[in-house]
Amino acid sequence: MSEKVIIGADVGTTGCRAVVYRADGTVIAGRSREYALYTPQPGWAEQDAEEIYRALTATVREALAAAALPAGTQASMCFSTFFHSIMPVDEAGQPLYRLLIWADTRGQRYVERIGRERDERAIYARTGCMLSPQYPLVKIMWFKEERPDIFRRTARFVSIKEYILFRMLGRFVVDRSIASGTGLYDIHAWRWDPELLELLGLRPEQLSPVFPTTHIETGLTPEATAAMGVPPSLPVVLGAGDGALSNLGAGAVSPGRVAAMVGTSGAVRTVKAAPYVHPECLTWCYNLTDRHWLAGVAMNSGGIALRWVRDTLGEPEKEAARAKGGDAYDLLTAMAATVPAGAEGLVALPFLAGERATLWSARARGVFFGLGLSHTRAHLVRAMLEGVMFCLYGIYRPVREAAGEVSGVRAAGSFSRSPLWLQIMADVFNQPVEVAAEPTGSVYGAALLGLYAQGLIPDLDAAAGLVKAAARYEPDAANHRVYREQYRLFEELAAKLAPEFAAVAKLQEKKA
Repeated sequence: MSEKVIIGADVGTTGCRAVVYRADGTVIAGRSREYALYTPQPGWAEQDAEEIYRALTATVREALAAAALPAGTQASMCFSTFFHSIMPVDEAGQPLYRLLIWADTRGQRYVERIGRERDERAIYARTGCMLSPQYPLVKIMWFKEERPDIFRRTARFVSIKEYILFRMLGRFVVDRSIASGTGLYDIHAWRWDPELLELLGLRPEQLSPVFPTTHIETGLTPEATAAMGVPPSLPVVLGAGDGALSNLGAGAVSPGRVAAMVGTSGAVRTVKAAPYVHPECLTWCYNLTDRHWLAGVAMNSGGIALRWVRDTLGEPEKEAARAKGGDAYDLLTAMAATVPAGAEGLVALPFLAGERATLWSARARGVFFGLGLSHTRAHLVRAMLEGVMFCLYGIYRPVREAAGEVSGVRAAGSFSRSPLWLQIMADVFNQPVEVAAEPTGSVYGAALLGLYAQGLIPDLDAAAGLVKAAARYEPDAANHRVYREQYRLFEELAAKLAPEFAAVAKLQEKKA
């Protein structure tokens, strides 16, 4: 019998990955590529959907070439993509505007307007999504009000997942996970919300038909088969959003298990057996499978903040990495490790892209507080790492409430490759932190979901059982005392600076 393999494909905010796995979950080969993030104005965050599609197909082709699979190998594919993207397309599926991603906050004024005109708590109760500029609900309102010419020409609004699948299959479909992260989908009735469609002036056919995350499509276009080097009969499992698959890839799908992720953004999530909405509207609810729903909280201030540090302050490390073939991030975190916990009194508010979670402010901005002449670049890097982790701890608390008794915390996402960042997490949380042996959580989760969808794994518990812990970080009591004190200051600063955030955001908007 020929071997069966699955290609896990993950479309992240700053890059994509494709990894070829055996049916037992072991890696054969993988490749990745980066692409651009466009920020033409403060609060705007856009990407080129076609650029992402080309990067993904090339990455799949390169991963398969590296895998050098023997003739007769049966392959399939399952997708992970980031949540909350939206883009208008015409009747032919051609983009009419760049893709607006989760970090785009241009629709903030419409959050306030919808909140005045509609019952915000009722919308949350139906959709599992708080009103926020991150959600396509608000982004589509921006198109309607501020780009009416494009809105009138729009045949359909689609996410990056839908666009990629359209380019591969020639038809628009969306999985229930991505739909549940739009702010437009009734998670209890399993349909696009009629009231919200009416609010936006959308017809139901302007959003894609919704299928389970385990739904399988076949019949790739000739263009897609040539671009990826796969047969047209390749089974394509729709998959889910990256956050949902990150939990699965981290092995955190059983009751009480919590996954804490930092990729470009960050999130803390736990899995529930049915849709869950928080009595105080503090958690969102997204779908993983029809029997698995995530309660979680997300934040903007993840690896995107460290990427800013690398690109703005890390030129020596970037140059050293280019010269010696290393990684600039590794060099930066090694430099930060020379500074003690607390960065000698330097506190970073890493709100470079506004902030979701407890602030819910698109106008929040980054701050280094307490700078003195003794502080160096190493202190700035360390403070930013700690600031991101303070944000993560802030969103952990309502998820802990949703989970009930926490039976373990698993780290996932790109930050799980950094021993320093993981130790900071253990020290801030004052909780042991386990790291999955497969650090690329969402792409591994996509592969596991794809295997489950095809009956090669009996259930998600068995899939999670394939995820082994590679390391465990124990909290340091002395460091935790430092962080406990510093976290109080972090919270106070974030709250007290709200008026100043609004004022500086107005200045930046005027300049733009």
